[in-house]
Amino acid sequence: MITSRDRLFYSPADRLAPLSLLFMAVLWGSTFFVLHDMLDRIDAADLLAVRFTIAAVVFGAVVHRKLLWSRTTVRQGAILGLIFGSAQLLQTYGLAHTSASISGFLTGLYVVVTPILEGVLLKARVRQRVWLAVALATVGLAALTIVPGAGTTKFGIGEALTVASALVYAIHIIYTGRVATQDKAVTLAVVQTAGVAVVCTIAALPGGIGLPQRASDWWAVLYMALLCGALTAVLQVWAQSKVSPTRAAVIMSTEPIWAATFAIMAGQEPFSMRTLLGGTAMVIAMILSSLPDRSMMREPVVVPAQTVTPPRAGYRGRRSAGSNSALTHAYRSDPDPAH
Repeated sequence: MITSRDRLFYSPADRLAPLSLLFMAVLWGSTFFVLHDMLDRIDAADLLAVRFTIAAVVFGAVVHRKLLWSRTTVRQGAILGLIFGSAQLLQTYGLAHTSASISGFLTGLYVVVTPILEGVLLKARVRQRVWLAVALATVGLAALTIVPGAGTTKFGIGEALTVASALVYAIHIIYTGRVATQDKAVTLAVVQTAGVAVVCTIAALPGGIGLPQRASDWWAVLYMALLCGALTAVLQVWAQSKVSPTRAAVIMSTEPIWAATFAIMAGQEPFSMRTLLGGTAMVIAMILSSLPDRSMMREPVVVPAQTVTPPRAGYRGRRSAGSNSALTHAYRSDPDPAH
């Protein structure tokens, strides 16, 4: 059955929804450039603690009438916050030791890693297309980090932390797919954002929480908290009610391109053929790994009523890794899977 989300865009809202997702990808890509500039002056944990505290307060205030509280939802949201907060810390500390463009491309590996981990953790079959994506991602990683003619590699502590963050983001996506349902998506997102703020605040406490000292740094924090955090969360909840998960995944996989574009335009790093080739290979790998299986695009099969999974049950069953299963549910409920 073809739904309105899967047809060509007819209404203004249908046309606006994918543009909203693209706008989100641009905003998320800009965070690498903004963060990279600030990490010379502010510790990563301090910066994240302030950013996500503001985002949690504003996000909660905007959607408080849609929140559906329960012990289960709070517990699941807290776990999501713990995982996502850990990924944010790894990614941001890694960004302090690598370039914005490389950080963006390596962080995007979570799209490729997710079906692999899904296959390992959930015993799902990994599609050949996913293995091709892994090969392309490896080629892209080599192009970005190996210095030609010098016999050396740029894969240091920053790159290692960023790859580790991609692995944790993948775990976050899989767990989101296990617990997320449409009716509690917004509540989970709010609790998760608050959880990230708590995790980052705890990480910042040993050295004391340092606040931005420059007016420009405060504007940057507000930009990341309100536009790249709260606004994108609201936009995604709305946009993905009108855009298929596959199309959303492909649109959001352009985030590393914007990260590199902003860094190059700002003069943080030069444009090079290695960046172009490596980045292209990794983006193609992300798109390949986010496409659905043909079997999932066929007409649904009518089955006896007693075997139908209850609606809004979240991701529970075993599916083929790379079929966009866990990734699909994550994109439906997680307002910021990689930020």
